[in-house]
Amino acid sequence: MAGEKQESPWPVPKFHFKVTIGGVGEIAFQEVSGLDTEHDIIEYRTEDSIEFSTVKMPGLRKASDISLKKGMFKDDTALFDYFMQVKMNTIKRETVTIQLLDEEHSPLFTWTLKNAFPIKVTSTDMNAQNSEVAIEEMTLAHEGVTFEKA
Repeated sequence: MAGEKQESPWPVPKFHFKVTIGGVGEIAFQEVSGLDTEHDIIEYRTEDSIEFSTVKMPGLRKASDISLKKGMFKDDTALFDYFMQVKMNTIKRETVTIQLLDEEHSPLFTWTLKNAFPIKVTSTDMNAQNSEVAIEEMTLAHEGVTFEKA
């Protein structure tokens, strides 16, 4: 109700987070996107239905690929080295955790990617007319995402 004291009157900011990639370790990323999950829709119509419409039911759950962006540093080749470990049918799948943190660096929310592996690395574009930071991007495929509140 209006006028009552709320425990937390503000939404959680999204700029304080950390990403841990299984055996690779914690890597500081600038941006994480693709944390969405949806169900396929199964449409079914029985043969004796008098209505000219289908019944919709939830099917298999699927999740998008995850995109991770970070600044490039002089001696930091962790993303490229991780990507180069991918060989035909000999991939080491990792558990990836993405945690949104509070001001005390404690996790508020945790997304866990199951059996993730890199499918794409994009190095920075280069333009002599701009004075921007070099950004590299990695795309991860995975077999599902779980979400939990701390």
